[in-house]
Amino acid sequence: MGIRNAAKALIINNGKILVNKNRSSIGDCYPDLPNGMIYYDLPGGGQNQYETLEEAVKRECLEETGYYIAIDRLAAIYEEISINEKFRARFERYAHKVHFLFVCYLTGDSTKPMAEKDLDMLESQWLDVEEIKNIPLYPYIIKLNFEMVLNSRHTLYLGSERV
Repeated sequence: MGIRNAAKALIINNGKILVNKNRSSIGDCYPDLPNGMIYYDLPGGGQNQYETLEEAVKRECLEETGYYIAIDRLAAIYEEISINEKFRARFERYAHKVHFLFVCYLTGDSTKPMAEKDLDMLESQWLDVEEIKNIPLYPYIIKLNFEMVLNSRHTLYLGSERV
């Protein structure tokens, strides 16, 4: 088992935030995400070997949302370690992740068709920024620190969590 880097994008445009809408299918691994539950996460994903984090977040956003983005800044870092044995057995390479959260912006209005969906992903959608406090956004630590992450000009360390 290795540690997986995940590059995530926080993209706000005209008062809306781009999120991925998901329907849980791994409730046996995560009781707080029962099968069928709708939850949201930020676009992005795993860093490939020989790929920079910046390249990873741009590629993942394009694959999942169809949007071309540019990076403003690295906003936050957060480590997540799964303690759930079922999850570890089924998704070993995702059991220990370090999330790198980038504040990004769109580089134009043009989009490409979505090229790849993550497990559980239904679609990408724009939500009013104010809705963040009312939706199940994962990882939860990002939701808890959303305003601080968005408004700080310094990279924040959000800590490590065993989930």
